[in-house]
Amino acid sequence: MNDLWAGDVVRVDLGVPMGSEAGFVRPAVVVSAAGLLRRNLATIFVVPCTATPRNITSHVELAPDDVNGLSTTSWAQVEQLRSMARVRCVERLGNVGVAALGQIREIAALLIDIG
Repeated sequence: MNDLWAGDVVRVDLGVPMGSEAGFVRPAVVVSAAGLLRRNLATIFVVPCTATPRNITSHVELAPDDVNGLSTTSWAQVEQLRSMARVRCVERLGNVGVAALGQIREIAALLIDIG
C-alpha cells in the first residue's frame, strides 16, 4: 500500500499471534516517520489496536469518527509497536490526527527509554 502517512489507520493482517502478541486482521496506526514513508520502504512501523478495554497506561483510546474510519471505540496498544511488511496492509481507513499520534509516539518513546 502506497501513500501512507503517519497517523493513518490501516486494516492489517498480523497473522496468527504467539503468546500475547496482537494478531489476526485488525486496525493499526502507522507511526513511521514521514521521511521513511515517503521512501516507500517495504516495512513500516505500526501500533495495533484492540476493541477490548484493558485499562493499561500504554493504551491510547481512539473514539470512532468520520476522520479515523474506526467503527468502534478502540485502543492503540503502544506496547505492541512493531515493524511490519507494508503488504500486510489490507486497506486504509482514515487518520487519527496529530493529537492522538503525538500521544502514541510519546508513550512509545517512554517504553523504549528515549523520552
